[in-house]
Amino acid sequence: MTFSPELEARFADLLTHYPPGRQRGALIPMLMYAQDEVGAVTPDLMAELAKRLDISVLQVDEVVGYYSMLHKKPQGKYHIQICTNVACMLRGGAELYEHACKKLGVGHKQTQASGKFSLEEVECIGACSWAPAIQVNYDFHHEVTVSQLDQVLEGLQ
Repeated sequence: MTFSPELEARFADLLTHYPPGRQRGALIPMLMYAQDEVGAVTPDLMAELAKRLDISVLQVDEVVGYYSMLHKKPQGKYHIQICTNVACMLRGGAELYEHACKKLGVGHKQTQASGKFSLEEVECIGACSWAPAIQVNYDFHHEVTVSQLDQVLEGLQ
């Protein structure tokens, strides 16, 4: 698998920050950068990174399966993640998720036919003190109300 020269340079620089024998620590950022370029974490992408980091494809797959920001299928241009874990649920996270389902016309891990929005209900995005929280691509929004969710979505139109 080949990547753009820019991504290859980014990988090369990233690997300089890890000592020999510990470069597997670069796996998560490499997966995220590659996912941004390729659109999803494909089997070929996992095999390529496993080879580069001298680890098994199974080890890469385990990491991909664990982290909610890594996806094996393409997401929408705007990927909306809504936390419904305990803190967020108690402060309206479930209502936000249901509202987003209706407004976007998609459910959990689904993408609009247009490819514009995808939606995912997530267990935790690490913002319990600011619940309910959502994430749009790499941008976090805290203490979100239904009307604020509408404003965020409209701002992405």
